[in-house]
Amino acid sequence: MIVAAVRQAGPRRRAQLWLAAGAALATVSLIVGLAGLATVATDWQHHPTQRMTLASLVALGFAAGGVALCLGQLRLPGVGDTGVATMHLLLDALVIAAALWFVGWVLVSEPTRLLGADTPTGCPPILLATMSAAGAVGLTGIVGIRAPRPRRRLLLTGCGTTAAAVGGLALAAGICQLGPVVALAGVPPVAAGLLVVAWASRTPRVAGVPDIDLIWRGSVYAFFPMTAMVGAGLLYLLRDGAFTLPGVAAAAVEGFALVARQSLALRDVRGYAGRLVEREAHFRELAHTDPLTGLANRRGLLRALHEDTSEQPRVLLGLDLDGFKTVNDLRGHDVGDAVLVEVGRRLRANLRPGDVAARLGGDEFAVLMRAGPAEAGRVAERLLGVLGGAYPHPDGQLYLSASIGVADQSTGPDVEALLRHADLALRRAKQCGKNRVERYDVSYDQLLRRRTRLEQELRGAVARDELRLAFQPVVAIPSVRPVGAEALLRWHHPELGNVRPDEFIPLAEECGVIAELGAWVLHRACHQLSRWLADGHDVWVSVNVSPRELHAPEYVVQVAEALRAHRVPPQRLVLEVTEHAVATDLDELIRRLTALRLTGVRIALDDFGAGYSSLGQLRRLPIDILKIDHSLVAEEEPARADGRPDRPFAPMVDVVMRLGHQLGLEVIAEGVTNPRELAAVVAAGCRFGQGHLFGWGVPAEHLEARLEAVTASLPAQNVRSVDSSREMRQA
Repeated sequence: MIVAAVRQAGPRRRAQLWLAAGAALATVSLIVGLAGLATVATDWQHHPTQRMTLASLVALGFAAGGVALCLGQLRLPGVGDTGVATMHLLLDALVIAAALWFVGWVLVSEPTRLLGADTPTGCPPILLATMSAAGAVGLTGIVGIRAPRPRRRLLLTGCGTTAAAVGGLALAAGICQLGPVVALAGVPPVAAGLLVVAWASRTPRVAGVPDIDLIWRGSVYAFFPMTAMVGAGLLYLLRDGAFTLPGVAAAAVEGFALVARQSLALRDVRGYAGRLVEREAHFRELAHTDPLTGLANRRGLLRALHEDTSEQPRVLLGLDLDGFKTVNDLRGHDVGDAVLVEVGRRLRANLRPGDVAARLGGDEFAVLMRAGPAEAGRVAERLLGVLGGAYPHPDGQLYLSASIGVADQSTGPDVEALLRHADLALRRAKQCGKNRVERYDVSYDQLLRRRTRLEQELRGAVARDELRLAFQPVVAIPSVRPVGAEALLRWHHPELGNVRPDEFIPLAEECGVIAELGAWVLHRACHQLSRWLADGHDVWVSVNVSPRELHAPEYVVQVAEALRAHRVPPQRLVLEVTEHAVATDLDELIRRLTALRLTGVRIALDDFGAGYSSLGQLRRLPIDILKIDHSLVAEEEPARADGRPDRPFAPMVDVVMRLGHQLGLEVIAEGVTNPRELAAVVAAGCRFGQGHLFGWGVPAEHLEARLEAVTASLPAQNVRSVDSSREMRQA
């Protein structure tokens, strides 16, 4: 064991040294006892003084050895890892040892005298040996109760210590008075106990999991020693026993041990309660803090809003980073997190004491300020510049902008209203072009409520039959004879009334209803076109197609099915594509338009001149018709210096006409609203026109009446004379 102790380090080395010292004392005491026993055994009755001296030496040796072994056991890893834990174990072991010693004292002392005349007397060191043995039993018992699993090695060490202490007590008591048989009976337990201690203590203990019944078992064990002491004391009194100094001392030790143990328990409870309070405060703070940026989170912001009861005006700024999703997509989320951390740092560095900055989620932040609207506006403008600065990165600097919405307490008296108003102002800043500060206005609430209502009602508009088609004529100029019509979607709600197309069409695209509306328009337009053709009217109908519909793989099939279902000649249907669709994905758009033209329909590029198309793109697009935007048709000639009246002037129309003819395209002038614009497009050589001058969008029966009037006043016209030049060549 000494060699093993030298090889160890730290607390385990000290434990091994104590165990080695205890084993050495016990071994020496054992050798001394056996040697002395061999000397006095030949004449046992005639050497009382020698036996008493020998028993005292053996008892003192085993008492000291038992104490050293107990101290070594306490130092083993997993038993008493801290000073407080060691003190707990000592007091608990003392409670058991004192009770055990008291019961033993009652059994062997007057008047009980369980051992009768063989009770050792006149040898005080044996009393110390009994205390050491009782202490070993108590420590072993409490280790078995309190040590975490696995505790087999610890229990074996304790059992070995107990066996050595009890065997030593038997050896000393046998030498003193009980006789050689009892003395020799104590030798095997001593030897076996020391061997067990040597074997169990040298094997490293594997750390275990604390027993789930630790609290229950640690609180109930004290009742058994107290019950044993009370029972032994009552028995002692019933036999007319008188409590002498050893009994009173044992009872006092038991009482003081319990009081000290209770004091430690109360101290532990107070410490535990204090730690709980600290941890609760810590976790409460964590629950109100964003882990990435260190700013307050949404809960923290709400807490600050609710806890602020001062009369000072409050302003809430809602902030959102523009283009942050692109950073995550192109650079990765690690870079995005670094940007968010930098945003949090900049917010903290540019706010006044008392202001609360919070990250609400993603790239959305908020700032709560105690300030007036004017000062808050200045702070918002400063934050706009601060957040718009470069963000360093190893691969190159990143640049982002921010949108800020401002709401003060005058517009939102309660917390929920203030949060909602700041969010509405932020949304407005996003809609108005981003990288700006927008102050909340009461009209935002009305717009949001109407937008929400429209979105809800729009989803069932087709099923409720609230949609209608209006047809705006396309005329041949200068004769102003209707040759076609553009199908325009109209929505009349029973409560909201007529909803403008520029209001519900973008909303339909955002909420994903545009495909359903487009399919309804396509079938209704084809149905009306088939009726007009059946009545002998020589017209075509154009239908607007959204980019979302156009990029849907099933749209070509939908168009072919609509033509087949309504028996419409494909060349009579024109699909109008806006220049916005050209800006999304040109190659994919060309593939979609090519597939549509294979069905026989014609393709028109709407609002040409107001969007993104370039001449190179125009050569690649598989289209048949150009529709000139109104901004080109309404262009005016600069005023003349001589004051002479202006002549019709639309140079861009003339340029587009020449370009269209060079590319083999037909050209339609949109937005013709007055005779002057009509004269300009006629002078440019444009064959077809559309606009308020020729008629508004009207129901199908109104346009049909106009077609019938034209048919009645004019001879039947050749269909190919009103078709596009490309279709004329195909015919």
